[in-house]
Parts: sequence; C-alpha cells; structure tokens
Amino acid sequence: MSDAPPEIRIPAELLPADGRFGSGPSRVRPEQVEALVRAGRTVLGTSHRQAPVKSLVRRVREGLAQLFSLPEGYEVVLGNGGSTAFWDVAALCLVRERSQHLVLGEFSAKFAAVTAGAPFLAEPVVVRGEPGTLPRLGEVAGGVDAVAWPHNETSTGVAAPVRRPAGPAPADGGPLVLVDATSGAGGLAVDVAQTDAYYFAPQKAFASDGGLWVALLSPAAVQRVEELAATDRWVPPSLDLRTALVNSRLDQTYNTPAVATLVMLAEQVEWLLGNGGLPWAAQRTAESAAIVYGWAAERAWAAPFVAEEAARSPVVATIDLDASIDAAAVREVLRCNGVVDVFPYRSLGRNQLRIGLFPAVEPEDARALTRCVDHVVAQLRKA
Repeated sequence: MSDAPPEIRIPAELLPADGRFGSGPSRVRPEQVEALVRAGRTVLGTSHRQAPVKSLVRRVREGLAQLFSLPEGYEVVLGNGGSTAFWDVAALCLVRERSQHLVLGEFSAKFAAVTAGAPFLAEPVVVRGEPGTLPRLGEVAGGVDAVAWPHNETSTGVAAPVRRPAGPAPADGGPLVLVDATSGAGGLAVDVAQTDAYYFAPQKAFASDGGLWVALLSPAAVQRVEELAATDRWVPPSLDLRTALVNSRLDQTYNTPAVATLVMLAEQVEWLLGNGGLPWAAQRTAESAAIVYGWAAERAWAAPFVAEEAARSPVVATIDLDASIDAAAVREVLRCNGVVDVFPYRSLGRNQLRIGLFPAVEPEDARALTRCVDHVVAQLRKA
C-alpha cells in the first residue's frame, strides 16, 4: 500500500461515467444486471435439466455461433469451471502425445505447465518470450499434435495473431490449434476457422461471472476427442470433453452451471450482435486502445509496456510509468475517487497501469481515465 495523499480529489467533470476498468472480472452493463433481476423469477433456482435453463443455454450457443460466424461443422461446447479447468480438459482430451506452446506471459505459461506435468504426455515444446514481447511460434516440432497460444495475454497486454502454422492441416496429420481466447474473445477480430479449439471464460469481453468455460470446436477437434475417448486414458468425468460435448448438444452442462453467468453472457452476446457483432466490438476496443496508447505516447512519464506496436492489445492496455511516479499511489488515488482496478498483473512487479478496454467500456470513459491520470500525477508531483 502506498502513502498517497488521500485528500487528492479528482474534479467531477474529469471522471468517467463508469470507473471500472478491470481486466477480469470486467465492467458489467446495467442491462445485464436488469436481466439477472428478471431471471430471479424465471430461471434462477431452477433445474438446469428443464426447459427454461436449457433454453438459456441454447440462446448462448446460438448467439455465439452467430457472433463468431462459425464455419460448417464447428460446435459450441460449454463446461463447468473456467479456462484453468479447460487447460486440464485439453491436456486430457485434445493432446494426443505432445504439444507445443507459445508462452507470452503468466497464463500461457500455466497451460504449458499443465501439459509438462501430465504423466501420459511427452515433454512439450515451449517457445518463450520475455514479458511484454510477442515471440514467434516457429516450425512445429516433430511429434507435436497440438499447438497452443493465447489470443490475448491478459497479464502483459500482448495480442497474438490467430492463424494456423505452416504445414499440413489436422486432417492430413497436422496439429490441432488450441487458442486461449479468455480476454480476446468478443473484443478482437478472429477467423475461427484458423483454430480447432477457440476457448474462453466469459468474465472479460462478455462481462459475465466465472464458473463456465466455452470452446468453439472444429470437426478435427471433435474427432480427436472421440479418438482419445476410445483409448484407455483415464479422464475424470468432470473434465471429460466428450461428456461436455454430448451435454452441450442437449443444451445443458454435465453438472449444474452458474445460471447467473449464463444469463449475463446471453445478454452480452445479444447486445454485441445488436450493435453489429464482432466487427463492431473490435472497432470499439480499437478506438479505446488508440486513445490510451496515443495518450501515453504524448507523455514524457508514460509509455506502452509492449514496445511492438502491432502486438499491443486493444482490450488490455499496459502502460508503464516513469520511476519518478509511484504507480501504486496513482492507483490508490484513482480508487479513492471511484476509478478502479487498473493495477498490473501481480507477478510482473512493474510500475504500471493495466487498463481493461473491453466492449462494455465506452471510449469516452477511456479518454476520461487519461484525464484523471494526468490530474493525479500533477497533484502528486506538487505534494
């Protein structure tokens, strides 16, 4: 905790309309809360095996299929847990023998650690970059049947391209492409056909709660699931992707889902679609990001953490502050004034602001945030 002067007040005319800039959980729109209130008399507290909740799951699956323009044969699969659980699911049910990982930060490293620790898999190939950089996957190593990387590394604010590596497709013996889209899905443009599992939890661009993972699976991924299910590999039922697939086709989950999460997710998906879908969402986050990065470039005491401009995330902006400015003090004053959750990822240890710019964030609020930081820095320098 810093010793920032708590008496610093930000003038009301500088403040954003909504001061939440978290990178997860992220800003929830009032309309989603209203939908949740309505659901309190319809689906909350009811069986997930009955029509009302199954209808809600169907809304989510059909909405996501439309939002991502799913190619022929791709399926929307839901399961209990979050992205952390899906790493275990993927190691058990999608990686046949060996995986290759592009590690951009904390979360991509965790998936690599899962496959490294799996006793039934060979040691993975790990291509690792320094935090804040975008390493290249390179050639797929021999024996690799699945390659993995994040669309957006939440810990560092690095966004990675989503495209299949050179070489044969899965149908011709090439690897499956597994993309962790937890903080990218719904906020970044993507061609899902370039992936076999584009998976995410809904608490970022979809402004929902946890307790759920979603995976957009290609026919090749479904085939791999069936192939491994026919082997003697032991898979706990709660982590069995085939079980999740079978249940999803029935518009349900294996265990009772977080129904409130589904309500907010369905509402957000339909809001995105109503505004123009993924192209609109990607344009909106890009507009907010241009405001924040442009502001940092104009300040002598601030700079984007990600040096490579093309790798800077439009949905999670990381801005380093000069050592003469205590970023913790800036964040504390902001929080005392209702502008919250702009802290860096805990393991990076940087003098930094990390700003969530998901579609629910109004670009004008992003601009207001920069005005607030300017004011706070000026006042701290006077103190």
